[in-house]
Amino acid sequence: MVHSSAHRPLRLTVLGVLGVLSAALPALAANTGKQTPPIKLGTSGGSASDISTQFCCGGTLGSLVTRDGVQYILSNNHVLARSGLAVTGENIIQPGLVDSACSASGDNVVATFPGNIVPLGTGNVDTALGKVIAGKVDSTGSILGVGVPCSSTASPTVGLKVEKAGRTTGLTTGTIQAINVTVTIQYQRGCGVGSTFNETYTNQVSITPGTFSAGGDSGSLIVSNANSSHHPVALLYAGSSSATIGNRISAVVSAYQAGGHSFGFVGKTCTSLRDEELLVGPSAFEVERATSIKEDHEAELFARPGVLGVGVGRVSDDPEETEAAIVIYVRSDGRSLARNLNLPEEMDGVKVRVIPTDPFVSR
Repeated sequence: MVHSSAHRPLRLTVLGVLGVLSAALPALAANTGKQTPPIKLGTSGGSASDISTQFCCGGTLGSLVTRDGVQYILSNNHVLARSGLAVTGENIIQPGLVDSACSASGDNVVATFPGNIVPLGTGNVDTALGKVIAGKVDSTGSILGVGVPCSSTASPTVGLKVEKAGRTTGLTTGTIQAINVTVTIQYQRGCGVGSTFNETYTNQVSITPGTFSAGGDSGSLIVSNANSSHHPVALLYAGSSSATIGNRISAVVSAYQAGGHSFGFVGKTCTSLRDEELLVGPSAFEVERATSIKEDHEAELFARPGVLGVGVGRVSDDPEETEAAIVIYVRSDGRSLARNLNLPEEMDGVKVRVIPTDPFVSR
């Protein structure tokens, strides 16, 4: 979201009314400007109530989905549900407050909050929906810069090329660096104010380069970028200067299908990705073996100060690399990094790769 960590905020000052002092992060006009409905997604948006005495916030309205035959906008819980603070019926606007001088008066009201269907901290995902108001969202599911995505999803694999359209960095491309990632994410309770808290997720996806996303891109749909096929792969919700973190899309789908509900992406019919498009890194056998070893050692790795995430990737980001590795994200401050540079070079025959990073925070 847009705010210094979870969202991307604008700071406010009281002059009889709230006024904007400065933007925390520049953004691309195509993804932040007010659209004429029906809007395309991959755009600035959020709750009309996502404002505090000091900041206003916003994130990305990611993609169009259906649940039980009703159309919704898919994004993150910390973007649309305000990390559990939102109430049913709150307006969801385009662009977000952060891109409209902290006032919703001239924004498009494109959806309403249907309630906290998947509370933050449940389902191993950070996700929320906005119930579409008729005529306000492009019914094809078109995403700025991407076009109409595929309605069928794809599994994330190490080395898979991906792209996303988001509020802050627009259309970017990247590569899946690691899968099966266990990672701790830092959140803030309110918009730029309030206590911070952590959530730990398992079986997540990390994407490089570090410029793939920035604060305000949370909620973006990460799609495959192979032969112009844009299959949903992950839902962007966090990151650091080193990598972006996404929920595996199958986990998002499962969270909304719980209890017997139907759920799917609005988009075009696409053929499935071929094996040669998916298996561009280590073999499935090597990934499975490395995952088993990672899980055996995960508790002892997280017991080390400054270890922020552990996953399975490859020994380098060379696109030709096919050897699997246990990838360990280590906090890059001097003390934590120094303590963890003596990690073993391999574990039970699988090489270890250490990646320095600043903390992973909701975006």
